[in-house]
This record gives sequence, structure tokens and C-alpha cells, in this order.
Amino acid sequence: MFVFVAFSPCFIKNTVLLGMRVFVYITLLMVVSNQFFCQDSLATKNVTTGIAIFHNDGLTGAHKKLKFGTYVKVRNLKNDSVVIVKITDRLPQKSKRTIDLTLRAAKQLNFVKSGLTKVEITVLDSLQNK
Repeated sequence: MFVFVAFSPCFIKNTVLLGMRVFVYITLLMVVSNQFFCQDSLATKNVTTGIAIFHNDGLTGAHKKLKFGTYVKVRNLKNDSVVIVKITDRLPQKSKRTIDLTLRAAKQLNFVKSGLTKVEITVLDSLQNK
């Protein structure tokens, strides 16, 4: 004895949609549980978010080792122009440069067109943050 069951198009469509929803839920559950429970997954605990800002009109610089807040006098060895800047950023240890300056500081040292120049850096103890 054979029983023939006829399914309406609406029933088939609803069944397919239900199957797709189940698939999506299971996939999301696997992704979420992997992030919370799996130790071998890529760790995101060292990722932070925040706001970054760059003031090109400030008199600031970046240095490899000097403490943040340290004031330095930078003298252009090619033309003897001088500027005082505050260290507010860090250069990578492998950088070939000694200091990075903002555009305003570079303008005061008269080396904007060349982009690079030899400088002398003097730490100003009297202005240094304690």
C-alpha cells in the first residue's frame, strides 16, 4: 500500500525558509561560541578602539625614546633655524629618522620642500614635565 502525500507550494516554501533560518542560526551560534569558548581562535582581547587625532598645526614631534611631554629644541643644521616642540608621539624603534615633526614645525625650520634635513636635538629640562 502506497500513500501519496501532496504538499502545497506554500508548505514547501515555508519549509525551505525554515530550513534556511535554522542554517543561519546554527552558523551564528557556531561563530559566537567559537569566539567565546575556543582558546585556539584568533584572540581579540588585545584590540582596542578609540579616537586618533593629528594636529598638523601644532608644534609637536615623535621620538623613539624621549618621554611624552618632554620639550626639545630642534635646530636645523643647514640654516640654523630653531623650533621648540613637545614630544607627543612615538617613532618605531627601527626608524632611520631621529625625530618626526608636524608641518608647522617643519615650516619654522624651513625644510618643507626638501622633506628631510639634519637637525640637532636638545632636551630642555626647564620645560620638561615632571
